[in-house]
Amino acid sequence: MSTSTRVAVAVSALLLLSASVLPAQEKLTEHTLQLAEGATGPPAKVTDFAWLEGHWQAEALGGTANEIWSAPAGGTMVGMFRLIKDGEAGFYEIFTLTEENETVLLRLKHFNDDLTGWEEKDETVDFPLVALEKGQAFFDGLTYERRGPDEIQVYLAMHTQDGVLEVPFAWKRVTSE
Repeated sequence: MSTSTRVAVAVSALLLLSASVLPAQEKLTEHTLQLAEGATGPPAKVTDFAWLEGHWQAEALGGTANEIWSAPAGGTMVGMFRLIKDGEAGFYEIFTLTEENETVLLRLKHFNDDLTGWEEKDETVDFPLVALEKGQAFFDGLTYERRGPDEIQVYLAMHTQDGVLEVPFAWKRVTSE
């Protein structure tokens, strides 16, 4: 093999190696990540998120927020969010966790208090999974951190006209008495 061929092979090998170690994620805010352009999420199943199941409540966004998650079934979990502000419904969200392309996607739609949608009929807000660690799920701009069986800390990266704002939600499990 000639010297120029060996150099070309070595350079090609280095390029392939460096491409395989490029980060799949980038920091978005202090507690959230975003999926790097062209990257795919890590392998995951909806059952990896079973710890979200239940009814959760937090003081956030100037009111009381509720989030309810179903148990995993059929490769999906379904949930809803409600904000009560000044004694009235502010807005709602319907969301799903689904298995797609061997990873998990969180998809949601927003609704006003009269159920008129924020997004167009066929549009959703999608949060692809970026990283999954013990007790933590990093979606693109949304982090769920399990703090115990009855506490979850969530961080949402909200895009505003002034940049990206990180909004925390300290969820506590609602138990029936």
